[in-house]
Amino acid sequence: MTTPTTIASALRLNAAAFIVTIYGDIAVPRAGVLWTGSLIALCERVGINESLVRTAISRLVAARQLAGDRIGKRSFYRLESSAYASFMAAADLLYGPDRPAKGWQILYDAELKPEDARRQRMGHMGGQVFIRPDRGQPFPEGALVFRAQAVTSAVPVSDFWDLTALSEGYAEFMRLFAGLDPSTLGDADAMTMRLLLVHAYRFVVLRDPRLPPEHLPPGWNAAESRALFRRTYEALTPGAHRHIAACCEGVDGLLPAETEATQQRRAGLLHQS
Repeated sequence: MTTPTTIASALRLNAAAFIVTIYGDIAVPRAGVLWTGSLIALCERVGINESLVRTAISRLVAARQLAGDRIGKRSFYRLESSAYASFMAAADLLYGPDRPAKGWQILYDAELKPEDARRQRMGHMGGQVFIRPDRGQPFPEGALVFRAQAVTSAVPVSDFWDLTALSEGYAEFMRLFAGLDPSTLGDADAMTMRLLLVHAYRFVVLRDPRLPPEHLPPGWNAAESRALFRRTYEALTPGAHRHIAACCEGVDGLLPAETEATQQRRAGLLHQS
């Protein structure tokens, strides 16, 4: 049986990364602020204890992703403005529509390291030359950038990325969640399972360059994974939102079940069906 405990155990959660998921899925579309007690309670449900939560919060503050405010005896943490753009870009990948690429960006950047390029979903062509589908992304400062409608190379363009690892990541995501029956879960478990769903899918999709279909290998499983994410997220949402409204607190008290931002996310996912 698929339960939050079995999924959490399989994912081997990192406290700071899971807190980022909580902020992205719960806090950001509801003004971005959470009481520390709510964070602790959400993390305890996946086996992350209070000590680990407080240590992770300190690290996120030091990394300028979260900022804290104390009101009376309570501490509240909000998203730092410097981290907002990256959070919204991740939210667009998770909940927004796919945007077909308009050609390619080929970048020469003498300072960019291959591992940093991979985090930005770039392919490494060799030396200090990198490539990615052109979706209007801002250019790295100091980079020399060329735009191309088509690319011809000695090897398939897809070889500039490790698509095997991505395919395995999507396959593992489907293995974890394909057997889930959301109708069997209470509200608290629905909230926990939705966080785990987002966390697991986010780990894969944020590494996916989303190559044009003609450059993908046979049996590419991203679309199947996307469909599973979409329908499972929607099935878990009613219970998850009831639990948020009952148990998650911000500066002004309990968070709302729905906001305009949460409605836009759901509409975006449903539009993809």
